[in-house]
Amino acid sequence: MKLEEEIASSNFESSHHKSVVNILYTHGWVTNQLRKQFDKYGITMQQFNILRILRGQYPNAATVNLLKERMLDKMSDASRIVERLVQKGLVSRCTNKKDRRAVDVIISETGLELLKILDLEMNFHEKFKLNLSNDEADQLNVLLDKLRG
Repeated sequence: MKLEEEIASSNFESSHHKSVVNILYTHGWVTNQLRKQFDKYGITMQQFNILRILRGQYPNAATVNLLKERMLDKMSDASRIVERLVQKGLVSRCTNKKDRRAVDVIISETGLELLKILDLEMNFHEKFKLNLSNDEADQLNVLLDKLRG
């Protein structure tokens, strides 16, 4: 559906202005679609992001600083998110052997199992295939990379 129909407005200063509004609207739309999946399992998008980073590191641990660097949402409080994941039994923490001041975080078997389930259920990108060809998806990726320039 066209942006103008979704937001019931067509008052844009320019095509660039419309692009910004469209990106923000689309971000909210994608976020809401993903949130529905995460809510079923009692996790947030930021927690999911950390679990995926930790799975990529597995079987090695990651420091909280590494998690902060790699998170999609740079404004997130990684330490607090890790604490919630520890409480849920999805990750564990231990003192870093090289630097006693640093904390290592490793994904638990429960966390790995949750990600396996989500991998099967969360084929959200499959919805994109219905509306975008591979060439269009490639073009969108190039344009978004260029925008962040």
